[in-house]
Amino acid sequence: MRIVHLLLTSSFAGSERHAIELANAQSEHHEVTLILRRSAQSGQPGGYAHRVDPRVRILWVGKWLGRWQARRLVRRLRPDVAHAHLSDGCKALGGLSGLQGRVLRVATLHICYKPQQHARLDALVAIASWQMDAIPAPLRAHTTQIDNWTLPYRPAADARQRLRAQHGIAPDAWVFGALGRMDRSKGFDLLLDAFERAGLPGAHLVIVGRGAELEALRRRGVPRVILPGFSEQPADWLAAFDGFVSPARDEPFGLVFLEAMAAGLPIVATQTQGARHLSAALGAQMVPLEDAAALAEALKAQCAQRPPRSNRPMGAFGVEAKTAEVQAFYLREIAQARAR
Repeated sequence: MRIVHLLLTSSFAGSERHAIELANAQSEHHEVTLILRRSAQSGQPGGYAHRVDPRVRILWVGKWLGRWQARRLVRRLRPDVAHAHLSDGCKALGGLSGLQGRVLRVATLHICYKPQQHARLDALVAIASWQMDAIPAPLRAHTTQIDNWTLPYRPAADARQRLRAQHGIAPDAWVFGALGRMDRSKGFDLLLDAFERAGLPGAHLVIVGRGAELEALRRRGVPRVILPGFSEQPADWLAAFDGFVSPARDEPFGLVFLEAMAAGLPIVATQTQGARHLSAALGAQMVPLEDAAALAEALKAQCAQRPPRSNRPMGAFGVEAKTAEVQAFYLREIAQARAR
């Protein structure tokens, strides 16, 4: 099968990781091309092209004419499937007409259904069940729901000791950890409020990631809060944590939940749509949205109890299983399109 992915963004976050890991996994058995903006090249701020498997062909488009160039490339390549991710990729693919029945135009709903991005496409992949209700019935008939996945948890053998020593954290200190993009939707300002309010002597809070709010959070200067920025090896930080916290205001699915589960960490999470979708597997202590006081109480309770890591079954969230589901969906939709 010939598959083209369109990912026209300039910085790396969970959705970019999803698209690249899907392309990488598919390249084991299929001819896969990834269309990227040049700003995603390795060496650029936020660049992520180095994460792409060498078996995946990369084609580059510019910033200003990127959508038009992407459409032109898809027309030239004539793949069996063109799969778009996030706003510009979806808009580029939605504007590609005249290929009905010859190229299946698919998008993943990394956030939510948006008519201006998704209405003109042939099929959709929802990452969580709550997304389905907003999709119009005709398109919903060509939509499947497939959970995200996570790769095996493999931190460096010395990660916990090394990172704690590097940041002045005692070996027996309790460390709350969080991972994510530093913007308002992730709620890290609320987490700082809750950590201050909890007043836990000896405990530390580490928030790993970059984004628009990073410097503002650093300027707050909350004691025993560490904001190291972006990490190429988040599994190492998960090894250094004792508990995982998601204070998000909005989380459509939450790849970080799967990472924390794979690491066996006890989890505190706000009641986002993603956390509720995963609640049966997550086993998290859930707190209301936008409630720093409730979050502080949850932090105090976890620190007092010091729950150990636990082994969670992660087979249902493996990349091989999910890639097989995606391929089955492609084949179903291609067959239906040809039958029409």
